[in-house]
Amino acid sequence: MNIHEYQAKALLRDYGAPVSDGRVVLRAEDAKTAAGQLDGPLWVVKAQIHAGGRGKGRFMETDAGDKGGVRLARSVEEAEAEAKKMLGRTLVTHQTGPVGKTVNRIYVEDGSGIERELYLALLVDRATSRISFVCSTEGGMDIEEVAAETPEKILSFAVDPATGYQGYHGRRIAFMLGLQGKQIKQCVALMGTLYKLFTDKDMEMLEINPLIVTDGGDLKCLDAKMGFDGNAIYRHPDIAELRDTTEEDPKELEASKYDLNYIALDGEIGCMVNGAGLAMATMDIIKLYGAEPANFLDVGGGATKEKVTEAFKIITSDPNVKGILVNIFGGIMRCDIIAEGVVAAVKEVGLQVPLVVRLEGTNVEEGKRIINESDVDVIAADDLKDGAEKIVKAVKG
Repeated sequence: MNIHEYQAKALLRDYGAPVSDGRVVLRAEDAKTAAGQLDGPLWVVKAQIHAGGRGKGRFMETDAGDKGGVRLARSVEEAEAEAKKMLGRTLVTHQTGPVGKTVNRIYVEDGSGIERELYLALLVDRATSRISFVCSTEGGMDIEEVAAETPEKILSFAVDPATGYQGYHGRRIAFMLGLQGKQIKQCVALMGTLYKLFTDKDMEMLEINPLIVTDGGDLKCLDAKMGFDGNAIYRHPDIAELRDTTEEDPKELEASKYDLNYIALDGEIGCMVNGAGLAMATMDIIKLYGAEPANFLDVGGGATKEKVTEAFKIITSDPNVKGILVNIFGGIMRCDIIAEGVVAAVKEVGLQVPLVVRLEGTNVEEGKRIINESDVDVIAADDLKDGAEKIVKAVKG
């Protein structure tokens, strides 16, 4: 689960991390009041969406201006004007994709004098199952670009969970970033604060880009992005309250209501599979035969007829889907349950695109009988290769 910048900064502030004072507004006319409550005389007006690259983004609407989603204002009136140009409009960045995201919130905060921009992140390293620090002197840039062009400017290391964060971790980061004097002590303290926040709230990612050295020589978190482990949200009702469902794909949101693991993609072939590994293999073989998957969908091992029906509805609600591949290997999951769900869903929502079904495993014969005796127009497949070939051929004509 992701949260907005203003929410992330509130958490940082609660833990004692240095951030600028700011106010969130939902209406443009409130931006003037919000700016007036801050010190000024320079304010930053920021679009709040769950995506990076806002400063380099562009608005679809021609009357929104071409300054991106992060703008400077030198008066409270200008802050209001800039907020008005962004609220309700669609911001496109390299992380949103071409459809962009609608800006429903604006964050107005005090401007900062910047001497240097640095990069800092904490994340869960899947290779080591440990929390890792990532830092670079190249703040304010896409870290992927830095990694590709100047990897020597990035320091990354994992923290041993047996010891947790120690002062030498912070000093190592400080030396890598070229910090001096009081900045080293500030860095050691800040890294400890961020590590505690990360572990306390079961985060998956915490990115500060940029972490700045102010013109007064102090460290400050100028931007913040946070992602949380969805499986641990139940332990943090305060974090759950920060969820903004308007930032989520409607299909993914609907899937979450039925405990379906669904991720929307950009392809044309919808997939319904049981098991994450088999789902990945199914997407891979669809690409191998020249098409693109429209989604990742794992119905899980304990799916019911109702869950399968809802999964099918979600797939067919995607206008990009030109064909559907159902690939079920029945271990815990029974093939007859899948068959009943598919038949029920087709009868309820109709079928406007080709449907290929491959069933194997527990109760497979019963599953095939249910489908064969129904009036559903289904293309049967013997195995994964056969299923992929048939659905790609049906879609490609």
